[in-house]
Amino acid sequence: MAGEPTPTPAGTAGRGIRGRIVAARERVAALWRRSLQFRTVVLTISLSGLAILVIGVYITFSVASNLFQSGLDRALAESADAAESAQNLVDASDASDQAALQLVMDQVFNTVGTVSGSGTIAVFREPGQPANENAPQDQLSRSMSGLVSDDLRASVQANPGEQYWQSVPLPTSDGDEPGVVVGTDLEVPSAGTYELYIAYSFADADATLAFMQAVGIAGAVALLVLLGAITLLVVRWVIEPVRTVAATSRRLAAGDLGVRMPEKGEDELATLAASFNGMADTLQARIRELAELSVMQQRFVSDVSHELRTPLTTIRLAGDVLYGQREEFEGPTSRTVELLHTQTVRFEHLLADLLEISRYDAGSVELATEPTNLVHLAGDAIESMHQLASERGSELRLVAPGGHLECDVDPRRVRRIVRNLLGNAIEHGEGRPIVVSVDSDAQAVALSVRDYGLGMTEEEVERVFDRFWRADPSRMRTIGGTGLGLAISLEDAVAHGGSLDVWSQPGIGSVFRLTLPRVAGVAVTGSPLPLPPADPDASGPAEPAVPADTRSMEVRDA
Repeated sequence: MAGEPTPTPAGTAGRGIRGRIVAARERVAALWRRSLQFRTVVLTISLSGLAILVIGVYITFSVASNLFQSGLDRALAESADAAESAQNLVDASDASDQAALQLVMDQVFNTVGTVSGSGTIAVFREPGQPANENAPQDQLSRSMSGLVSDDLRASVQANPGEQYWQSVPLPTSDGDEPGVVVGTDLEVPSAGTYELYIAYSFADADATLAFMQAVGIAGAVALLVLLGAITLLVVRWVIEPVRTVAATSRRLAAGDLGVRMPEKGEDELATLAASFNGMADTLQARIRELAELSVMQQRFVSDVSHELRTPLTTIRLAGDVLYGQREEFEGPTSRTVELLHTQTVRFEHLLADLLEISRYDAGSVELATEPTNLVHLAGDAIESMHQLASERGSELRLVAPGGHLECDVDPRRVRRIVRNLLGNAIEHGEGRPIVVSVDSDAQAVALSVRDYGLGMTEEEVERVFDRFWRADPSRMRTIGGTGLGLAISLEDAVAHGGSLDVWSQPGIGSVFRLTLPRVAGVAVTGSPLPLPPADPDASGPAEPAVPADTRSMEVRDA
């Protein structure tokens, strides 16, 4: 496209390098977080390297200082010998003219070089003396030029008979090398005082120090590699049982109760394995006991439910006969017959719910799924609960914005969920409107039941799906529920791979939201309907905007 910059190959390569660096950094960070072995080895090498560096710096400084001091002491001793020999030579001479004195100074120059072992020498006549035509000229080696500083000369001139030295770089064909210049004075008869300077090279000491540093660096690298290898082996030897414990724990948590750790030796790791195996044995025994108790409980509930059906059927038949003739009885007897009929029906529902719960507990529930339109299903459920809602003064509304409304579900179980939610909303809705909303997206279909009644506290919301739990035990139940409706609804939703959520606030009302996948087996990550609802207040719902294609499903009180 015109106007857009085109990345250059260099810029692309730069971004590629930065991307690889970032990726490598992320991999190292992930390895650092996940691997105890990697962290241990890195920390061991880092701390060992720091210790070796500190020790190496100290040793290098100490050796360098000792080498320099040793070389300096040697240089001062040789310079003193050379100065003494030169002084003896000039003291023994009786030369007085310029030629003879110059010859003597040449001999001094050669003698100093021979005695000191240095070829870098300088002899200067001390300034400030009376002019003397016979005084020999200054002499210095070519490599001595510029090495004697004014400070060194001033020290030698101010302190006759003493030695002074100064560190200097000695120029060579391969570059500068470390060295010192040692200076002292020399009394020449008939000529005055001269300054004698001798330069000594410390190249050998520097080479020794460099060799020692190279050997130290190589040794430190080898030591770090060796430490890393040893640490890796030791850590692997120690961590391997920990990994075994972790793997065994995962298998144990996954249900493989018979897995155990190998026990070898008598050390702490063997003690750990024995303790872990003992814990696993105890856990297996307790889980087996609990499983047996659970099976016995499920069998007991199932057997009791089945056994009670026969006498309950007889009671129901007899009760129906009496209920059909209740108008022929006197007032108290008629009321008793009505109560008997009502409680018999409730007892029958309770047995059915207990059987359903026992099937879920036993894991024997199978879904009969088929493509189902939740809007139609919700409309049927509202129609069936319409009379009950009218008796309680509640208005039922269905809001279906549209979308992908069909999903693969077991319609019987989903219809039971909707009826349970509607029954609870009617029971606790305080005669206010109840809104049933259905919406969907590409992944899921959601249905919510909103009431504007009593509402619940946070503690009550946490227990609302518990079996046989009631928010207010003192409140009279008018619809006749068994106390298992929401628990069964939750099991039905989970069996479909969906969820059943609740939002509630005291005095504002409650919302129960059912979310189901449109295709069985597909995980649901969100819900098409919001929770909390879009109108979290107690003022009641506004007139719902129902699309034309779903307005016929709206159910209202006349």
